[in-house]
Amino acid sequence: MGTFENLRFAATAQSLLITGGTGFIGQELCRALLADGHELTLLSRDPLKTTHLFGGRVHCITKLDDLDPGTRFDVVINLAGERILGPRWSTDRRRKLIESRVGITRSLVEWIAQSTNKPRLMISASAVGYYGVQPEDDPTALGEDAPSRPDFVSEICRQWENAAQPVSNYGVSLAVLRFGVVLGHKGALPVMRLPFLLGLGGRLGNGRQVMSWVHIKDVLGSIAHIISNSTARSVDGTYNVIAPQAVTQGEFAKTLGRVLHRPAVLPMPAGVMRFILGEQATILLTGQRAYPAHLERDGYQFRFPQLESALRDLC
Repeated sequence: MGTFENLRFAATAQSLLITGGTGFIGQELCRALLADGHELTLLSRDPLKTTHLFGGRVHCITKLDDLDPGTRFDVVINLAGERILGPRWSTDRRRKLIESRVGITRSLVEWIAQSTNKPRLMISASAVGYYGVQPEDDPTALGEDAPSRPDFVSEICRQWENAAQPVSNYGVSLAVLRFGVVLGHKGALPVMRLPFLLGLGGRLGNGRQVMSWVHIKDVLGSIAHIISNSTARSVDGTYNVIAPQAVTQGEFAKTLGRVLHRPAVLPMPAGVMRFILGEQATILLTGQRAYPAHLERDGYQFRFPQLESALRDLC
């Protein structure tokens, strides 16, 4: 598949339709695809900004109706969705979080249903939050066939994934990617790193909650692995896109402190987090011991299977 710095997504140039292309993962993915010589069409609310972001090398649309039904795409990648952490989860906020994922996913499936040239593959994002809150003393590694436990984030993920499933009725392979915490130069890591740089770092709550994480290069590598294999065999199914080494949040804090040569001794009490974040604090105070069973069966080789090497690469 080539190196992770120069990914090969396919042996020949592909045409891709992408939603969420201006987000953290989306930007990294689009730049890697462009570097590999592929043609990208991005669904964007701000096409001028998006065109500038990628140096005029992408085609932008503001709605799917702008596309002719005869337009041919080899692969559709659906990464759209508002950030989960943000304003408090009011009824209106909950609705927006769900609609930003489910609505666009349904629209993509409807467009594919009406298109005369079906893509061979749709990749649709989800999250390991699908599994709900796993008890801290539960050592079970959650593969893709593990059941979900009911909570709001799990419900978002279930509706998100269910909205994508009908695309299979049109002869299109569907790969659902359940992301863990993606570590990169943007996204969660800069926010998590800041307290440590100020000498105020430490665990969140009791630190026993399990954190499933993945380096951004392995996110891109996983997507390249799935796309490149989709021409030769079926890649249908769900993929936990996470490193094989899950850690507790306390272990993460100690490792980050060690990498940054900063102390990790000032815990953030759970009560304070709940006061500041409300119900959203559950995301940070609980976790899942997810495991990338499907990727490992497929022979994917992680560039960063261990947390410390991942953090040293990024920090």
